Amino acid sequence: MKKLSLIIALILVSMLNSQSYIGYLSDNYSGIHGVISNPANITDSRFRTDINLVGVSAFVGNDFFSVDFNKLLKGSDDIEITAGATPKDKNNLYTNIDVLGPSFMFNLNEKSSLALFTRGRVFTGIFGINGKLYENFDEGFEDNTDFIINNSDFNFSGNAWAELGVTYARELMNKGDHYLKGGLSVKYLKGFGNVYARFDNISVDFDDDGTAVNNGSITSTGTIAYGTSSEEEFSNFKSLSGASGIGADIGAVYEWRPDYSGDPITDKDLNKYKLKLGVSITDLGSIKYKNGIERAYDINNTVTEVDFDAIEDFEDKLSGLYTELSSGSTTKAILPTAAHLDADYNFKKYLYLNLSSTFSLLSTNKVNASTVRNRVSLIPRFESKWFSFYM
Repeated sequence: MKKLSLIIALILVSMLNSQSYIGYLSDNYSGIHGVISNPANITDSRFRTDINLVGVSAFVGNDFFSVDFNKLLKGSDDIEITAGATPKDKNNLYTNIDVLGPSFMFNLNEKSSLALFTRGRVFTGIFGINGKLYENFDEGFEDNTDFIINNSDFNFSGNAWAELGVTYARELMNKGDHYLKGGLSVKYLKGFGNVYARFDNISVDFDDDGTAVNNGSITSTGTIAYGTSSEEEFSNFKSLSGASGIGADIGAVYEWRPDYSGDPITDKDLNKYKLKLGVSITDLGSIKYKNGIERAYDINNTVTEVDFDAIEDFEDKLSGLYTELSSGSTTKAILPTAAHLDADYNFKKYLYLNLSSTFSLLSTNKVNASTVRNRVSLIPRFESKWFSFYM
């Protein structure tokens, strides 16, 4: 099983996060990609048929590490040189990689559409961690400076999975200036790896006696509970037996069409609305890892710095230096359930202004739950069939 300390470091350093394809999903020519934010998007689409081979999106979010891009542009490849850390009482770091694989959509008729899609996703996040505590655990208390951290609560999670989904969307109303459509996606989920931990009431008092390196003591209190998908390494990204689940997305789109009175079939490439409003809820569901394990430890103890640093793996530190409270099996990873609100205004033919927002429906304190970061984006764009530009 992957070392928990290395997983935390991976989350802190890799820094890839939380919303997918920002800007592109508001485009009326996003085609099959539109199902990601709102399954209703595919009906009355600009395309009769759309096929995707592969699309990749990554997003960064953290308040711990910063990068000097000037040094990076000058060719420095040393992250320790180009990056700086800003430890706080509660630091947050999160990542997301989203890959839309072979997928396609097509119109069943003028009022309904169908889509089939494949998707791979990786979510990781650390929420509320004391930055100074992380630095000292990661570096092995190398700076030999006394410090005290009291009552820190934080958690982290990492989840990788694949999706095979089907989307059905259809027209619900078409009366005069008013048009309404709705859609539903149902997804089969296959887990590739899951790890999480919850740290409650963590206090750490590091006392260095100042006479020699590795000659201090570490007094700690609190509890640590963690779970993993299996004894296999999380980094292998192999499909795990007994790791599956069901997910769903649901959404609706309203369009105000004061200037349109044409034929929706022959006018496929024409914009019909002055104002478009969308609402959706995505990623309802979870993945159950039948071969997973869960353990909890009481870390009320005083250990020497020598003993602490002598054990490399974080899980081995827990089992070797602290008291196990419980041990069980199975873990359930909760999908990053979120609400999306979208308003798109057409100024003139090719010019649009989009206001989009994403809000997590899960608390960052929820154990073993992937969460998106709340976001509001104002996106002006130039849109045409062959070229679009957003900012």
